[in-house]
Amino acid sequence: METYHQLVDFASKYKNIVVALGMFDGLHIGHQKIIRTAVERARSIHGSAFVFSFTNHPRAIVDSLGAPRRISSEQVSLRILRNLGVDVLVEIPFTHDFADTSPEEFIHLLYRHFSPRYIVVGENYTFGKKGAGTPQLLHDMGKRYTIETIVCSSVLYDGEPISSTRIRTYIEQGDITHVNELLGYPFTMIGTVIHGQARGRLLGFPTANIALRESYEILPNGVYAVTVVYHHRIYSAVANIGNNPTFGLCDRRMEVHIMDFDGDLYGKKILVSFHKRIRSETRFDSVEALISQIKSDKECAECVFQETFHLQEKISMVI
Repeated sequence: METYHQLVDFASKYKNIVVALGMFDGLHIGHQKIIRTAVERARSIHGSAFVFSFTNHPRAIVDSLGAPRRISSEQVSLRILRNLGVDVLVEIPFTHDFADTSPEEFIHLLYRHFSPRYIVVGENYTFGKKGAGTPQLLHDMGKRYTIETIVCSSVLYDGEPISSTRIRTYIEQGDITHVNELLGYPFTMIGTVIHGQARGRLLGFPTANIALRESYEILPNGVYAVTVVYHHRIYSAVANIGNNPTFGLCDRRMEVHIMDFDGDLYGKKILVSFHKRIRSETRFDSVEALISQIKSDKECAECVFQETFHLQEKISMVI
């Protein structure tokens, strides 16, 4: 997959372009439907599947309250887009000038830079100044440029459309089961292992410590059953997100105990996928009580993985 961060004359380099339009925050199963539709249509006409989006959330520019935190990091999003079969990702900054672009100007911009055969959007997609553009307008004006518009219906969950807002609510609640069902893949973070206080190793449970980026959505403090991908291998693990209250608090971070692994991960990137919340973070009165609880957490996580027969399939989207 090729990536661009500016608009160029794509039509001179790529033939039979199909463009999926949207913010695609989190790349949940509703977004995946739109992108898969674009990829399938591009393949059917021997063309190229594009995703055209923004590096920053438009609400950061047009909303006085600012933008919500992103659900997925750029690294996770790129992996998912590649696995969906996208040929080209075009992500540009959403600026004040772009926010003032009329719907008609935006459609002309699409024609000038992409000259697409098809444009694929969701039924609630809006574009142009103050979101005045609709899929119907895109369809009607697209005809002037011989562009066909495909509008994908929303994917429903419990009778309601899946949305990034719903997923953020589940993340804030620590409801990882619903988060993963709406995403269509496990909620995943990629981070570089940093030096900690080696306390986990002294307790008999060495951990990989990862600093948390507050610009992205983070699950509530607690203990989770996770998998870790490192050097193309998948490991079962237990992750604790929190401030280490038993030992006098620290900066909020994630500590991951990887089962059946013995190696030096300092400075290395690992991929952590969340599968189930085991418990809330707790302050223990003694080290012995903490060790006993960690053993129980490991047993609980192992039960989760024994029950998960399609683990490889579930995380293949982000590997």
